[in-house]
Amino acid sequence: MDELDRVADRLRKASGAGVYHLPQDGGAAIAAAAAAAGLGVAHADLSDCRDKAEFLRRVAAALRFPDWFGHNWDALADCVSDMSWWPDEGHVLILEHADGFRIAAERDFLEALEILGEAAGDWATQDVPFWIFVGLTADGVAHLRRF
Repeated sequence: MDELDRVADRLRKASGAGVYHLPQDGGAAIAAAAAAAGLGVAHADLSDCRDKAEFLRRVAAALRFPDWFGHNWDALADCVSDMSWWPDEGHVLILEHADGFRIAAERDFLEALEILGEAAGDWATQDVPFWIFVGLTADGVAHLRRF
């Protein structure tokens, strides 16, 4: 079994899903493994993202949220807990270049990760994987697990 197959097998398992530090090799390897696993993949580039409103806009675009998305934390929680507009067997959200958002709006950054993590836990109870990978150059971010 090669590396792609091993990662794809891991991504298929909802029990381990949650919020993780994006591996150093970046989102390409994760996206390829997710596609091989039959999971939907969304990329949100957070370069120059400095506030909650911009974060919500970029995630909404990446995940193709419906028009009723309210651009607030409750609406984010509602949408990532539904995902009915994505027919895939599970989901991978890659948040690239998140350092600026984390530094500029740390409280909002942590709130976003909490909401996404809770959604991943809720999906896991239905045996649906929902993985979130956060691209940070800073090492030792205590609230992110390593994949």
